Amino acid sequence: MDQSEAPILAALEDYKKSDHYGFTPPGHREGRGVDEETLHAIGMDAFRSDVLMTGGLDDRKSSNGILKQAEELMAEAVGADQAFFSTCGSSLSVKAAMLAVAGGKGQLLVARDVHKSVVAGLVFAGLMPRWVSPSWDPQRHIAHPPSPEAVDEGFARYPRAAGCLIVSPTPYGTCADIAGIAEVCHRHGKPLIVDEAWGAHLPFHEDLPTWAMNAGADVCVVSVHKMGAGFEQGSVFHLQGDLVDSYRLSSCADLLGTTSTNVLILSAIDGWRRHMVSEGHRVLGDALDVARNLRREIDALPGFHVLDDELLGAESSHDLDRLQVLMDVSGLDVSGYDAGDWLREHEGLDLSLFDHDHIQAALSLADTPETADRLLSSLKRLAEAAPNLPRPKPVDFPTPEELELEPAMPPREAFFAEAELVDAKDAVGRIAAEQLTPYPPGIPIVVPGENINEAVVDYLRSGVEAGMVVPGAQDPSVQKIRVVAHTRLPWADQRAPRI
Repeated sequence: MDQSEAPILAALEDYKKSDHYGFTPPGHREGRGVDEETLHAIGMDAFRSDVLMTGGLDDRKSSNGILKQAEELMAEAVGADQAFFSTCGSSLSVKAAMLAVAGGKGQLLVARDVHKSVVAGLVFAGLMPRWVSPSWDPQRHIAHPPSPEAVDEGFARYPRAAGCLIVSPTPYGTCADIAGIAEVCHRHGKPLIVDEAWGAHLPFHEDLPTWAMNAGADVCVVSVHKMGAGFEQGSVFHLQGDLVDSYRLSSCADLLGTTSTNVLILSAIDGWRRHMVSEGHRVLGDALDVARNLRREIDALPGFHVLDDELLGAESSHDLDRLQVLMDVSGLDVSGYDAGDWLREHEGLDLSLFDHDHIQAALSLADTPETADRLLSSLKRLAEAAPNLPRPKPVDFPTPEELELEPAMPPREAFFAEAELVDAKDAVGRIAAEQLTPYPPGIPIVVPGENINEAVVDYLRSGVEAGMVVPGAQDPSVQKIRVVAHTRLPWADQRAPRI
């Protein structure tokens, strides 16, 4: 195929030059119906590009196959058998993959450090997660992807699991031994799904970690908006091999997805693929050079430490995306939460992640020595301001064993069960009816259906006191927690559910 083509972009350009007028959605009619204040804030060009895909760029039968051609170009560019575009983010794409692999089969091996969207997939699909423990760093309180051995033990314990789902890279940039895990899965005759939301750029430079398709994954989900150059919600899921039915996968995505596909998002994905094929190696190489220099300069600042070697090894991660600059700021005697807030308020800088001890800057192909210098200068001023910032409040961190809550019922059953909001101290020993997910990075600490223990309650409450955010909880302060009510459950008169 001609990788210099971008069929969606070309169709959009042709549409703008034509005399088309649609008595169809969107009702703003390429911006004609938008008020001046809104146009001033957003810009007319955005509205002019917001047109229908089917019945707009293409006819009602999709006779020109514009979207199909763009997806085929993407698959060829990265070496997948098939690629599917999504305008509902990787949160939808990963749910579609879960439904396609395990829908109707009951169980799925799932790494315990997954994103909250995976928990939503468990609820939608009615699946019982068979958790695979990540590698925990108890000193730095960071979860690393599970090992191939842990996945092998998972299948040995739960042979009925339909497949395995892991996250790699993690939000911290740490990567799993995907090749080793894929070999384990395939030896058991099961597919591997990789939530690679932070890895859309990986296929385009050899100094980046090996991307999931090259390492043998069956389905791989990437967020073009995270480490690529797409709009928010731009996602692609890739497929290879014959362990996952392609029609079922696309049908599951269709079940969950919108019928109002956003051309702005699709065209940005299309253009980004073309740019990566033609210039990706160069621009990513430049970004990696910027990252190397920046990591060295930050690490030399008093009070800062850039994590690198300690994130790699047999007890941690297989590889590391060094565009993710993870900094330990405990040497400043400030929390990562307060450091991130100070940088936003005083320097106009937003960071990708912060926790009790760390802040993280996610570099991308767009970053240059100038943007790196801005971050470095701001960090120097943060160090100067640190003595005047609040001292970190203590967080009661659980042990890795205490973080592994006991499953009591399937997440779907717990989510839809009669529930009540109780004081956090009274939630100990009860079954969670909600997920509790500190954000970022969005890894659930409590999943619906799990028995809540005292250590996790203490962690969440002390974490919120220290600056942690738990969005989506019924009570974000975690003074109260939503639990399954002491009422007759849907399966009470049946044989106890298999968990």
